[in-house]
Amino acid sequence: MSVTLNDQDKLTLRIAAWGAVSLMSAAGAAGSAHKVATEGSIALTSATGLVGHVLTKAPKGVKYGKTVAELADQVLPALTASMNLLKQQDPAEADNFRRTVIVAIDAAARTHQGQPSPTLADMARKITAALDAS
Repeated sequence: MSVTLNDQDKLTLRIAAWGAVSLMSAAGAAGSAHKVATEGSIALTSATGLVGHVLTKAPKGVKYGKTVAELADQVLPALTASMNLLKQQDPAEADNFRRTVIVAIDAAARTHQGQPSPTLADMARKITAALDAS
């Protein structure tokens, strides 16, 4: 199946995926926000397929806001919108996007010794719920 994404669609996917990593980084600030962001970013740039091509670049010029709540207000709906968009055009790419984001948040959460902090675990649940809301 051929997927056609316009520039706005690609921006939505980038805001969703890269924003999810940013949310995890904010949630992991008590440990090492930089390590969380690095691990999550590596996972995104390791993606394959159409999703991999789109996520090779972080979104440019996006203002996520000054608080985690403002960031979440943009990212969580973008995750749901991305899944809806991809499901309509190619369910396999929707699965690829979901798996990619899940791998990124799992990689981000593993930067801490042992179990992720309750804050990281809760943010991961919110991200997963947004992906599954479509």
